[in-house]
Formats: sequence, structure tokens, C-alpha cells
Amino acid sequence: MMSRLPVLADVYAARQRLASILPPTPLRVSPWLARAAQATVALKIESLQPSHAFKIRGAINAALQVVAERGTTAPLVTASAGNHGRALAIAAERLGVRLVVFTPATAPATKKAAIRSHGATLDDTPADYDAAERAAREYARRENAIYISPYNDGEVIAGAGTIALEILESMPDLDAIVVPLGGGGLASGIGLTMKAASPRVQVIGVEAEVSTPFAVSIARGEITSIDPGASLADGLTGNLEPGTMTFELVRAHVDRLVTVSERDLASAVRGLADQEHLVTEGAGAAATAAVLARDLIPAGSRVAVMVTGANIDLSRFASIVSG
Repeated sequence: MMSRLPVLADVYAARQRLASILPPTPLRVSPWLARAAQATVALKIESLQPSHAFKIRGAINAALQVVAERGTTAPLVTASAGNHGRALAIAAERLGVRLVVFTPATAPATKKAAIRSHGATLDDTPADYDAAERAAREYARRENAIYISPYNDGEVIAGAGTIALEILESMPDLDAIVVPLGGGGLASGIGLTMKAASPRVQVIGVEAEVSTPFAVSIARGEITSIDPGASLADGLTGNLEPGTMTFELVRAHVDRLVTVSERDLASAVRGLADQEHLVTEGAGAAATAAVLARDLIPAGSRVAVMVTGANIDLSRFASIVSG
């Protein structure tokens, strides 16, 4: 896998690989968010991907490269809060590659069921995401499997960067983009692409208030462990892998970091359901939550807001939207 920092050429190469597999997702103007922000706001709806999350871009791009380099005999392994595992399971099924996915025991049932439905082996015994990541790394060493990180991988990051190319083609006069920030793969790919292709665009990263590894690490100048809390945005919580390339990429290419509370996230999930008729998980609604809860955007700006995933248990979604 790509161990160096990806560059714009890698994003274009990823786009070429994915062009016949994943059509562009909608970029839809939201009158609701436009009124709230007094700006032109468009939702980039990655929740409409086949895996119902943006992760499929990086997963397929990385898996294609593994098969090109190693063939289909080497097994794959990953750690995931759910969406990357599901996306990689789809890629592995398509390519005929064996896959083992480690998730936290608390991962949503809908995500775990989807991983199994595509033929991957699921281990959901780890207590949390950090433990899942350690278990997956150990499995890779023990079984000579290829570990594909959900964020610390150049091909995964390049795949995520293809989103920025689609946005710029539809909205070339873009002023800002708001992006959820967990392990940093999405923000890294979008950030490096935006700063290379349209440097004037401001990239805003959104962390969950209970888990801010980037804010803490950037403030201290090095990757720093935190004690992450539980969140509706389960895909955004956890520590950064030591030495992850996303730390340098986010520090270099993301202009501003903000946080959202659990109340902000729930309000955004409800609002997206009510106003946009979109089902979103907590992490998928984080960028919308930031636009609603923070004074992020100068009046009159043109802004893209990421809607990154819809994989939420039905019972939890129902409790949020009825609350």
C-alpha cells in the first residue's frame, strides 16, 4: 500500500480507477441550510453510495491496488467503526479477496450485519475502536495479511479526495467545504485536493466534542492520545494511529477545526430527515451540525457540506428523529 503522502496526481489516478465503478454523487443545494447560514449551501450526499457512506471510494481504490500488486491470494484485514469495513467487504467480494474485519463490540448492528452479508469474517470482540485497530494490526502480523487502514493509507486518502474533484466541477466558485473529522482520511483527501486544485477554498474540519484527537494533537505539535467519549457520531471517535500520515495532511491542509456537541448532532440528524428527507448517522450529519450550531460561514459564501453516511440502526434513528 502507499506509505508516502499522497498528492493530487494520486487523486486523479484514483478517479480514473473508480470512474466505471462509482458514479458521481449528488451535490444538492439546501434552501434550509442556506436560510440558516445566509449563504449558498450545497450538500454532497455520499450517503447514496452503494455502501451508504463515502468510505467505499478509498476502500475500492486501495483494494484494486492490492490486487494489482499482489493478486487475490493475500488476505486483507482492517479495523473499522463499521463503514470502512462494509466498504472494504464490498470491494473484497467484488475482487474475490478474503477479508477479516475487526470492529468494536458497540458498533451499530446494521453495520456489522452488512459486513457479514458481503462474505467478510467479522470479529466484534474488541471493546472499542482503539482495541479493534490493535487486534487488526496483530492479525496482519500473525497471518501475513495485508492491513488496509480506514484512514492511514495513501490509496484510501486518494480515493476520498475524488469527492473534492466532483465538487469543484459542479461548484467551481466554491468558498468553503465542511468535512467530518475522525481519523482524518476524508479531510486529508479533500484538503490536499482542494489546496492543490483551488487553494482559495477554506477547508473546515468537524470533530465530535467528546473526541478531539486532532485539536489536541495539533495544539501540542505531535500525535497525542486522548480519552475519547461515546458519541452519536461513533465513526468519529477514537485515537489516531501512531505516525498516521493524516496528522501532517490535516495540519497542512485543513484551515479550521470546530467541534459539535451530542445535541448538535441529534438536531442535525432530525433536520436532515425533516428538511432534506435524508437518513443519516451521527458522523454523517456532523458537518451539517457545525453549520447549524456555529458561525462558520460569511454571509453570501458558497459552501459545500459533506453528508458522509447513512448506516444507523433503525431503532436509534427513530429515537433521534422522534426526540
